[in-house]
Amino acid sequence: EAASNALEDAGLSKSDVDGLFTARLSPLSVAEYIGIEPAYSDGTWIGGGSFESHVRHAAAALRARYCDVALITHGQAGRNQRLPGWQDAAGLVHGNVLDSPDPNQPSTQYEIPHGIVGAPAGYALSCARYMHENGEERTRGALAEIAMASRAWAQLNPKAWMHDRPMRLSDYHASPWIVWPFRRADCCLVTDAGGAVVLTREDRARDLAKEPVWVLGTAEGHDHGIISQMPDLTALIAERTGRRAMAEAGVTHDDIDHAMLYDAFTYSVLLSLEALGFCARGEGADFVNAEAIAPGGRLPVNTDGGGLSHTHTGMHGVFLLIEATRQLRSECGERQVDNCHRSLVNGIGGILSSCSTLVLGTD
Repeated sequence: EAASNALEDAGLSKSDVDGLFTARLSPLSVAEYIGIEPAYSDGTWIGGGSFESHVRHAAAALRARYCDVALITHGQAGRNQRLPGWQDAAGLVHGNVLDSPDPNQPSTQYEIPHGIVGAPAGYALSCARYMHENGEERTRGALAEIAMASRAWAQLNPKAWMHDRPMRLSDYHASPWIVWPFRRADCCLVTDAGGAVVLTREDRARDLAKEPVWVLGTAEGHDHGIISQMPDLTALIAERTGRRAMAEAGVTHDDIDHAMLYDAFTYSVLLSLEALGFCARGEGADFVNAEAIAPGGRLPVNTDGGGLSHTHTGMHGVFLLIEATRQLRSECGERQVDNCHRSLVNGIGGILSSCSTLVLGTD
């Protein structure tokens, strides 16, 4: 359904698609289900930010003329799995003995036996270290501000899961603990949803149904798999991917009008703002406590409500792309950012393991 909607939005049909990009779901299965025979396929999976990497890969494939129309598509029943199961330290959901954890994997050997099971526990280790370095009360205030900002944006998005559920500071502090230092309000939703985007070359894009959004700069990287091997528990590899993507786009932070930052947790937004250079390391709390990312702030972030208040199926990156595109096209109604010409998108995968950064623009 998401693929069909994206193609219709572009004024294309599935017969135009000859490049297919998916994550976790095999391109073989997705192509068969949709009913296409792509000439180029990419099943790169580096976590929930894979779809930002897919944009980079699709741009390269289009330049090389391996394909003419690239479809990046994803759907996931995170809330209503047919086979409910458990989640391992890499965030993978396992539902039966045929999909049981591989005993040879590092996470199974070295982290799960010690209770590091699932994304909340892994992210919590990093956040606890951040609080130690930068102050628990100060950091807690920033996490609350991020949660409330996301909810404020969701109030402006009729499609957001939390559209009719405002959040006050007292609501944040009343939410139950999940794993310290995270309350439930610090953790993303678990929903069913799908999303898709379409890319093509400039000559064709100018003749399609909607004004194109341009891919100006891209970068990707990963520096660990499991959280115990993270080189620096409070530094994302986005420090490098952000710098490279912005250099390729030829922009500075002053040129960025809007940002979509992967928010599986409030903490990932805080860490991303610092890693991407919107504020200095350790100063993210001051940045968000000034309400900089909320409606009316100087850097609108996650304007659809994000994974915290809009939707989060388990792999959220495709929704970052959709909202950035809609903002750049001025299609967002009440939540529309004024004079939005440049959007920075940063996807995170694994347990703060990978980052894929894009700069998108209207020209």
